[in-house]
Amino acid sequence: MEQSEQNFLLELLQTPSPSSMEMEIQKKWIEYVKPYADEIRTDNAGNVIGVLNPEAEFKILLAGHSDEIALVVNRVDDHGFLHFDKMGGINPKAAVGMKVTVLGQGGTITGVIGVNAQHHGGLKGDFGIDDLFIDCGAKSKEEMEKFVQIGDLAVYKREPEIMMDRYISGRGLDNRTGAFIVAEVLRKLSQKNINVGVYAASTVNEETNMGGAYFAAAGLEPTMAIAVDVTFATDYPYVNKNKHGDIKLEGGPVLAKGAPINIKINRLLEEAARSKGMSVQYELTPRMTGTDADKMRLTGKGVPISLVSLPLRYMHSPVETASIQDIDEEIELLVTMIESMTGQESLNPLED
Repeated sequence: MEQSEQNFLLELLQTPSPSSMEMEIQKKWIEYVKPYADEIRTDNAGNVIGVLNPEAEFKILLAGHSDEIALVVNRVDDHGFLHFDKMGGINPKAAVGMKVTVLGQGGTITGVIGVNAQHHGGLKGDFGIDDLFIDCGAKSKEEMEKFVQIGDLAVYKREPEIMMDRYISGRGLDNRTGAFIVAEVLRKLSQKNINVGVYAASTVNEETNMGGAYFAAAGLEPTMAIAVDVTFATDYPYVNKNKHGDIKLEGGPVLAKGAPINIKINRLLEEAARSKGMSVQYELTPRMTGTDADKMRLTGKGVPISLVSLPLRYMHSPVETASIQDIDEEIELLVTMIESMTGQESLNPLED
């Protein structure tokens, strides 16, 4: 990964982008992609789509979601403490003792998620979001409400880190890495002659309702779509690989197999990997993928889909961790596949 690419990735990871509030990160995505795209499109959901070769009949939609999980304020108590609910898959045990950035209507402020001292009994083993609160230093409800309203969002106050020049760690790699990857695929393809239309989408709302992906695919009516997301790595202590599979960092991109996945798209991906001597890993998605792919698949007359994922440790925690090598390889895989396509490919599993 070149330094300019890494800088863009770090910029995305440093930008708060809670589900339903992705505007700032989308503006930065547009600024980066605009010099390489034939067109930039937006829609009423908040998606941004960079387009290459818009006249081509065969259209490939690549979707990487830009939103991250967050906390949503549901009550300000009389003493100025903020109580909250989940905006996406927040793990209460990972939230304890964390600093947060509250994106308040009256300004951005810092808070901490308070925890009862162990001397006073601590938190019991079975606790939830209802047992936690945010302390921003306010002394009263009136003081706090100058900054924060019901429905305001907060994200973990956590800067991304490069570890051992090998891994990247921080909050919200799920899935701002995907938004980064589709941007880089577009950038690299802009320097090549391609026979298909490429629609690289930074989608919204995946962590909450996947509505962004639905808007994108319904509006474009693509020939095929690939969700670019993350999946669970299992290469760290105490993970049951017999139950959760064997997925490791630096093992290469992960392809999904299961009922929703179009077999012929996977074959194209596998052929591209073989042509580069690249390893790929597999995960099972028997009924649903749990990603943007599910919504894209069921738009219009139906869209053949696949899912390419980045192995990720510690998902939905403030310290999600991924491999820079895997990111680079996933970009190369998608670029190689798309560059090789003629635009005449049949995605019908019953046709040779």
